[in-house]
Amino acid sequence: MFIRTENFQTFIRLYPVVTFILALQAVLWLFFSLPAHSVVLWRDTVTGYNLGVANGEWWRLITPILLHAGFTHLLFNSMSIFLFAPALERMLGKARFLLVYAGSGIIGNIGTYVTEPLDYVHVGASGAIFGLFGVYLFMVLFRNELIGQEHSKMIITLLAFAVLMSFINSNINMMAHLFGLCGGFLLSFLCVQKKERRY
Repeated sequence: MFIRTENFQTFIRLYPVVTFILALQAVLWLFFSLPAHSVVLWRDTVTGYNLGVANGEWWRLITPILLHAGFTHLLFNSMSIFLFAPALERMLGKARFLLVYAGSGIIGNIGTYVTEPLDYVHVGASGAIFGLFGVYLFMVLFRNELIGQEHSKMIITLLAFAVLMSFINSNINMMAHLFGLCGGFLLSFLCVQKKERRY
C-alpha cells in the first residue's frame, strides 16, 4: 500500500493527480528559486501571509500549499506525497482525492490565519499531507476493511510520530498540521463512500 513498485510511466497512468501535484510544486520551486527581482516580488504575493489574508488576499489560503521554503522542505513533502497519496487517489478517485488534498490544505491555512499573528508567514504542503493522514485515520476508525490491521497500526504509529514532531520542531507550522489533519478527517465523511474497495 505504501511501497511504490510501479515504473515511471505506470505511476503517471495510475496516479495522474499525484503526479501533477509533485510536478507542479517542483516546477514552482525551481521558478521561485530564480534570483530575478521580479520573481522574488511575485513570490511574496503568493506566500502564506496572514496580514495579506486579512487585507482580502484570499488566494494566500491556497497558493502556499504548492510552495516550499527550500529544497529539503520540498523533498520531504514530495516523498510524503509519493508514499502516502497514491493509495488514496486509487481508492477515492481523482476528484475526491483532489478535494481532500486541496480542502485539507486550505483548512490548514485557515487554521493558521485564525490562530497565528498577522505577521506570520508560511509555505508548504504539510497541511494537505496531514489531511491525507486524517483520511487514513477515518479509515482506521470507521472503515478498517479498506486498509487492514497491519496498515492501521503503521498509520497510527506514523501519525503519532508526525504530531509529536509538530510540537517539538519550532520551525513547523503546527496549526496547519493539526487543522489539516482535522480537515481531512471531516472531509472523509463526504469523500469515503460505502462502496469503496480496498486498495
